[in-house]
Amino acid sequence: MRIFLVRHGESFGNISESAYRQFGDHNVPLTEWGYRQALAAGRSIVSYLAALPGATPKATIWHSPYLRTRQTKDAIIEASPADAIGDVHEDYLLREQDFGLFTEIYDRAEQRRKFPEEFEKWARLRSNSGKFYARPPDGESRADVAQRVRLFLQTVMHDIGSGNDTAIIVGHGVTNRAFEMNFLHHSVEWFERSDNPGNADVTLIHGTHVEGYRSTLLHKADDRDPTEATEMRGAYGSELTIAPKTGV
Repeated sequence: MRIFLVRHGESFGNISESAYRQFGDHNVPLTEWGYRQALAAGRSIVSYLAALPGATPKATIWHSPYLRTRQTKDAIIEASPADAIGDVHEDYLLREQDFGLFTEIYDRAEQRRKFPEEFEKWARLRSNSGKFYARPPDGESRADVAQRVRLFLQTVMHDIGSGNDTAIIVGHGVTNRAFEMNFLHHSVEWFERSDNPGNADVTLIHGTHVEGYRSTLLHKADDRDPTEATEMRGAYGSELTIAPKTGV
């Protein structure tokens, strides 16, 4: 059995926080660079599967309903032979963490300025209870995300039990990390010590029920040149007006 966890490629939100206000978190698209990252992620999965002994297994794709994950899914399919992908499913349980009142406001100073009382309460919760359990006002804690991802895991395992033993899951940083935590029975401490995967990174969970399962970083995506990234942030710092030409 093998599960490929793929974080979406670079989005406009990774370039400028104004993208979340312009598009809405669920509708932030990939940049052209992000789409190329996703193509490379797809090629890395195809190469791995082609190197396995015997016939190359078909992969079932599961993805978040957000635009940036749907576009990443499309790039993976584009990079794959026609007979390499089986069923494709969208699942809302893979959506991004809900930050409630702080949705589309990622700057801490702006959060404090707009919602001073709520921000201070959240800060106290993070300090006293830990980041994993603290809920942003009207939003989800990381524990909440891990709980819904555990429900999604049941769906995946049922599908694998039906003979589809190769899955590609296209999600977000926190959701993918929560999936790995749940599947491999990692602790809360592990979650807090670990970092989100990078854009279009591919983590492979593989093994057998008898021998056990483990995770490895199968593919580390290329980042932009730091100078180019700074230039893009300057160009898009106020308002994004250029949609990505991703071909999807």
